[in-house]
Amino acid sequence: MNIMDKIRKEQCKQDVTDFSAGDTVKVHVRIVEGTNERIQVFAGTVIARKGTGIQETFTVRRVVSGQGVERVFPLNSPRIAKIEVTRQGKTRRAKLYYLRTKIGKSARVKERRTV
Repeated sequence: MNIMDKIRKEQCKQDVTDFSAGDTVKVHVRIVEGTNERIQVFAGTVIARKGTGIQETFTVRRVVSGQGVERVFPLNSPRIAKIEVTRQGKTRRAKLYYLRTKIGKSARVKERRTV
């Protein structure tokens, strides 16, 4: 293993929650305002997961007062306190960019049944 791979591997988080595209998640983000630090929750549907290792990111989409809001989070960022999966979605593709054009009930992803 070369030196760069070792550095990348030790920078990655070990306790990452298992989730995929279509899942509804709550991302707890640390926000620093001056000397104060607080946690803000961004809840929505994961529409994409990109990259590997330290560069891995995921995109979360939600609709706020009729306007779609997307946010891209680095998976291994120290700013992310935790990721909670509230609902697992059943999808047949890895990127759900088609949800950008959908509104209302058609923008929902079917729930995956776990037996």
